[in-house]
Amino acid sequence: MKKINVAMIGVGNISGIYLKNITGLFKELNLIGVCDLVRERAEKAQADYNIPKIYETMHDAFADPEVDIVLNLTRPYEHYEVTKAALLAGKHVYSEKPLGASLAEGIELRDLAVEKGLMLGGAPDTFMGAGIQTCRKLIEDGYIGTPIGSAAFMICRGHERWHPDPDFYYQYGGGPMMDMGPYYLTAMVNLMGPIKRVMAATRRTFPTRMITSQPFAGTPIEVNVSTHIAGTVEYASGAIGTLFTTFDVHYPGQARFEIYGSEGTLIVPDPNTFGGPVKLYRPEEKEMREIPLIFDYKENSRGLGLADMANAIRDGRRARADYTQTFHVLEAIEGFETAGKTGTWTELKADYTPAAPMKKAVLAGILD
Repeated sequence: MKKINVAMIGVGNISGIYLKNITGLFKELNLIGVCDLVRERAEKAQADYNIPKIYETMHDAFADPEVDIVLNLTRPYEHYEVTKAALLAGKHVYSEKPLGASLAEGIELRDLAVEKGLMLGGAPDTFMGAGIQTCRKLIEDGYIGTPIGSAAFMICRGHERWHPDPDFYYQYGGGPMMDMGPYYLTAMVNLMGPIKRVMAATRRTFPTRMITSQPFAGTPIEVNVSTHIAGTVEYASGAIGTLFTTFDVHYPGQARFEIYGSEGTLIVPDPNTFGGPVKLYRPEEKEMREIPLIFDYKENSRGLGLADMANAIRDGRRARADYTQTFHVLEAIEGFETAGKTGTWTELKADYTPAAPMKKAVLAGILD
């Protein structure tokens, strides 16, 4: 089995689970090098996970002929610059969400990948986990009849209470829809199909916020993005959905995510996770019933989409978390913001079809 070599750019908050899974779970990946502006982070990753190389700059990684895929774990507003440079250097790229901080950035990256004949895709890959894949199977097998609508809610009071450096969540490339919306939208389009158009009302509730987490506790944040977005989607199928995201509201737990059909209702698990629970309501039973998860990857399996891309490169097939999906999600996110400003529906133009569902693994960490 030929392994695909990966170079990780950015060794920040999200990198820990990627390091664990790339080196311990996914058998077809080989992490050969890391790079971070704070060299101590790269050195710690190298020591903890026995990584052969530390790159002084990202361009050193892009120039390394051994590298097949660049894993872009930089901050959202940096995704465009890093991904573009990697594509220009002839590398496939898998990026944390979002694809870019704006639709214009996404268009340029998409077109560049197509021109170069390179794979481009990225997070979230939670839709490939046992929870969402079980939901997809139930829908495709007719357990809720014809899908009529969906409703999803991401409610929290912001990240300045726990994140060590939360300012970027409130700047260009941030906000609750850009930060958490990709998890929900990716699950929505995998379960309900492509989105035709979007509408939204948006607001920036608090112009400034105060960091209460360490090490920057007491530092004010100037908020430059919408932090409360109530969105409506019309799917290509004609079904109607809602997506509500906010950094402004106190809430006691995880809000709900539901799919409504002509013959039943499906309670979808938190799309920021890979597992369950999945619950089904059928009128014959008159109560919610928890459904066993029938697919692999119930635990935190970040890097699953990267492993799938590696397999797709080797086998010449479409990656499940490819740019058509990440671009469709980005187009919807910017569409909400545009609709909020204009008060009119925003039509989505890109073609998108959900990729093939997951298959049960013969061996954990080996994909079809």
